[in-house]
Amino acid sequence: MPNIASVLKEEIARVARKEVRADTQLLKKSSASHRSDIAALKRRIAALEQMVRRLGKQTGAKSVEAEAAPPAGSFRFSASGLMAQRKRLGLSAAEAGKLLGVSDQSVYKWETGKTRPRASQFAAIATLRSMSKKQAAAGLAK
Repeated sequence: MPNIASVLKEEIARVARKEVRADTQLLKKSSASHRSDIAALKRRIAALEQMVRRLGKQTGAKSVEAEAAPPAGSFRFSASGLMAQRKRLGLSAAEAGKLLGVSDQSVYKWETGKTRPRASQFAAIATLRSMSKKQAAAGLAK
């Protein structure tokens, strides 16, 4: 004949397993739901990234055309023209940058064509074009 303590212990273990199983079923269902939501979000992100790349390619061609357009007014910037003017005046990129009010790295990037000067800097570049060697030396001496 079984001991009442062992029967009670088995019954308590059975009821506990039943309760735990019910709780774990809820967790499994919510976990599966979260996984499907995450997968849907990943697909949406991939689609949006693809759309951004496609739009970037379309606008990239338009922005290159916009950069190639000459700035407003009669001033036209030329990277090789700036380099030729700087060499004609016998200036280093740092000295030209000092005269223009920019860094030597900016002058270097303009001359290599990596960037273009801002419209606000066109006036300083135009005055550099009209300078002579003596005027440039005087400007550096200031």
